[in-house]
Amino acid sequence: MNKLAEKVQQALVTAIDNDDLVLPTLPEVALKIRQAAEDPEISISHLSKVIGRDTALSARLIKVVNSPLLRATQEVTDLHTAITRLGTNYSSNLAIGLVMEQIFHARSDVVDQKMRDVWRRSLEVAGVSYVLCRNHSQLKPDQAALGGLVHQIGVLPILTYAEDHYELLSDPVSLNHVIDSIHPLLGDKLLGGWDFPEMLAKLPGQYLDLERDSASLDYIDIVQVAVLYCHRGTDHPLADVPASTLPAIKKLRVDPYSESLRAELDEARSMFY
Repeated sequence: MNKLAEKVQQALVTAIDNDDLVLPTLPEVALKIRQAAEDPEISISHLSKVIGRDTALSARLIKVVNSPLLRATQEVTDLHTAITRLGTNYSSNLAIGLVMEQIFHARSDVVDQKMRDVWRRSLEVAGVSYVLCRNHSQLKPDQAALGGLVHQIGVLPILTYAEDHYELLSDPVSLNHVIDSIHPLLGDKLLGGWDFPEMLAKLPGQYLDLERDSASLDYIDIVQVAVLYCHRGTDHPLADVPASTLPAIKKLRVDPYSESLRAELDEARSMFY
């Protein structure tokens, strides 16, 4: 790691330890959705009202329900039907994940582009995680998708920091070094602070541990496989990982790269766009 990256990393880690780093808060609409969803008696009408206050989010949810992978015989055109189709748990988890996009705001073009790239990749990973989970495990696809949507959330505070430190912004190599080395730590801190469920709260810090071998298949495994799948064919180091030897893939018991799965997973990449 070069000197600048080391210096910045030191500064960021110290700031994290002293709670001096300004971490983004969970958008208000996400808090309201979560609050509503925690009520076991919640009605679809009530959840529709809460999600419906955010028109962009409502449109996204309706679009997801109409995606080729979920599409029913008739097109869904309103939020109430979309939530009925998905169920309240599914709807609230997907809505909380999709609302994360609101945190991805930047003042500079460089950071804006980087944030868009992170969000685009997160959407792809969420789609692949959803389909892998739905078709090849007993776990909940909405949780897997939420894991995919937040797996790189720790990049945000680093990019926000970079906007105030021009020397880092003007040195993309150092910036990438810093992102790669501390976004997992920051991601865990953020999700912990946002009271994410235990099974997802440690996901950012562990999804890159390719030797990780949990007792049984979990959401971290699924997101890990989805991340590797989405990097294939790129010049990213993760594209060269010999996937078949991974504990996560062995537990999943399917080869995501097989011809039969490829078409389905490639379609899944655009599921949340």
